[in-house]
Amino acid sequence: MNRLEEQLIRRGLLSEADAERARAAAARAQRALSDVWVADGYMTEPDLLAAQADLYGLPLVRLEDTPIAPAAVAAVSAKLAAHYCVMPIALENGVLTLAVADPQQLTAAEDIESTLGCRVEQALAGRADILKALHTHYGVGADTVERILAESGARAAPEPTREEAHDLATRADDASVVELVNQLLQQAIADRATDVHFEVGRSGIAARRRIDGALYDTPVSASMKLLYPAIVSRVKLMAGLNIVERRLPQDGRARATVGARTYDLRVSIVPTLHGEDVVVRILPATMLFRLDTLGFTERQRAMLEEAIAAPHGMLFVTGPTGSGKSTTLYACLNRLNTRDRKIITIEDPVEYELAGITQTQIAPKIGLTFARALRSMLRHDPDIMMVGEVRDRETAEIAVQTAMTGHLVLSTLHTNDAAGAAARLGDMGVDPYLIASTVRMFIAQRLVRLLCEACKEPFETDGRRLCRPRGCRACGQTGYRGRIAIAEFLPVTEQLQTLILNKAPASAIRRQADALGMRALLQDGEEKAGQGLTSMEEIRRVTCL
Repeated sequence: MNRLEEQLIRRGLLSEADAERARAAAARAQRALSDVWVADGYMTEPDLLAAQADLYGLPLVRLEDTPIAPAAVAAVSAKLAAHYCVMPIALENGVLTLAVADPQQLTAAEDIESTLGCRVEQALAGRADILKALHTHYGVGADTVERILAESGARAAPEPTREEAHDLATRADDASVVELVNQLLQQAIADRATDVHFEVGRSGIAARRRIDGALYDTPVSASMKLLYPAIVSRVKLMAGLNIVERRLPQDGRARATVGARTYDLRVSIVPTLHGEDVVVRILPATMLFRLDTLGFTERQRAMLEEAIAAPHGMLFVTGPTGSGKSTTLYACLNRLNTRDRKIITIEDPVEYELAGITQTQIAPKIGLTFARALRSMLRHDPDIMMVGEVRDRETAEIAVQTAMTGHLVLSTLHTNDAAGAAARLGDMGVDPYLIASTVRMFIAQRLVRLLCEACKEPFETDGRRLCRPRGCRACGQTGYRGRIAIAEFLPVTEQLQTLILNKAPASAIRRQADALGMRALLQDGEEKAGQGLTSMEEIRRVTCL
């Protein structure tokens, strides 16, 4: 039994029997004993760090609250810091202060002392804290960039290879562009990003990630610009694109795995003034779509359930790009998906695969438009159809006629509110009678970010109790974590049918909807803010008020 185990037993964090079991588990799995203690639930990491700090007489630091000296970061290479999982904090008078997760690992201090010719002092920090600091101050994948450039003499990057299966967790010891791209995508997935942007400009390479609908800069090594052509080629190979073509936009897709989860990667390459920009959309290959997880109130959900239970008619979900329209329709389809129904979707593109449903992706280049696909699918004996988007008069008319002939049709429109959707169909040239007699409901929605439960801050204003974002490690200092829908539901009642038949403008439909008690987007948002789910700033951002 070592000194640290004795210290943990004295503190009541570990029993002698636990210590023996943990040693056996560490030996079997070839893991560090400290990792076993925390990962297997013997104690929390803060308790372990406090015991280590007391035993070894080291200061305990939280790196997110600690100023990091640029000179210290510049003194230690990313390769060396990542290899030993240490973070340089300060460099003063020939003394380098390192944050370490394992004070018993003496090799790190000795190696860095001999490399830099200075004395090293240690401070204790959590492993996750150190890894996050490495990404922040060196950039994601910075150690891999250094290794690749060292091996290639900082000239041409290694040529990426084509692989059929893209397991992002493999080749961890291979200093190659494949490993670098894998690291960038893995980190994006770990941070819950839905999109990764690589942008090339005169001054170098920028990387950004979209998390909960907002774009955030991703720190990357300045040297990554030397590898950028190879990175683009690697992404193109993954997506089955032409690596030689650099003048035209290209779109492709790939499938990748991280641990037990599989992801679909949608790749878009666009030529720019200084090279090619890359956007990778990350979608889980399988998702559970449920109406009760979208954020609708019980009354809204009941209205939606009633609308989609009808044997025929139309339901439109409206809103700008990225407002969750497709997710709502997928949840409706999942609710309706039984073996006694034939469900067909026509999409651009197919976002997620839904078992038991026939899904078709349009291809305008070969003439497979929404309208043409809709006509063809009518001969496929459907009960329910989902049309990804009604964009023109032809598609709108066919969709409405389909609903008129005994089918349930779900679709989306790009309008700002529910009342505007009815007027928009009329502007497309659809007969008002067909709109009034087939459409059962218009839903307008937006996605708002949820306040982080770990750090949201209550306050009172104008007699109301609200919450605001603060920022912590759990939410990446953004103050938000996850998203929820706010919505307005507009059933097509007799009063609204009359207005539609008379070709009333959206403003008149809106006034009638308000008179009938429609709960507007802003009202729904204010109630969710009052429940502490989101902030009023976020509601104003998405409703433009």
